[in-house]
Amino acid sequence: MTDVAGNPTYIVIEGPIGVGKTTLAKRLASSFGTQLMLEGADENPFLARFYKDPAQAALPTQLFFLFQRVKQMQALAQGDLFRSVHVADFLMEKDRLFARMILDEDELTLYEQVYEHTVKNVRQPDLVIYLQSPVAVLLERISKRNRAYERHIDSCYLQQLIDAYTKFFYQYEAAPLLMVNASEIDLVNNEKDYDMLLEQVKTIRSGRHFFNPLPFDLT
Repeated sequence: MTDVAGNPTYIVIEGPIGVGKTTLAKRLASSFGTQLMLEGADENPFLARFYKDPAQAALPTQLFFLFQRVKQMQALAQGDLFRSVHVADFLMEKDRLFARMILDEDELTLYEQVYEHTVKNVRQPDLVIYLQSPVAVLLERISKRNRAYERHIDSCYLQQLIDAYTKFFYQYEAAPLLMVNASEIDLVNNEKDYDMLLEQVKTIRSGRHFFNPLPFDLT
């Protein structure tokens, strides 16, 4: 679906922790003049415990995120039909991706039962933007934003997450997909990088696309 200007009306930004999903989502929302739908990790009371002791806190952490995201998707379905564009920093399917990575067999069985009963008729995006960066870049960005609950994230967990995303999007066909190399370019402070991405976002209607320009020399 597109708006009167031909822009996609529901854009989702995805990628591993620290890759810049929320920052880009905010900038795109500003460009399109619309409100954001953010996943609200800070609201999850189990998240800090999960990063300290994943085995003990994985299931409540994931169930909280599942119910939170389902509620947000319901609000989207019931929202303002005349708003031209919606921008979100999460894809509903990411919840199952994380669950399959962090839950043990019995927990995953319970989670899947809950998932099947709660995730129904979820609207698919008109465009998914998948941001990619290597572990070293993610660790640097996580360190810079200095969130207390993220201080226990290690490189092994991030690599597992990158691998899970890579496998997921290799098979993803539910919506048009734009894969972005976010490690070298600056989509926040470099206007040329961002403007090129924005133009591509406005033109994609189907298929799989790649955004991997050389970084601009600002000297």
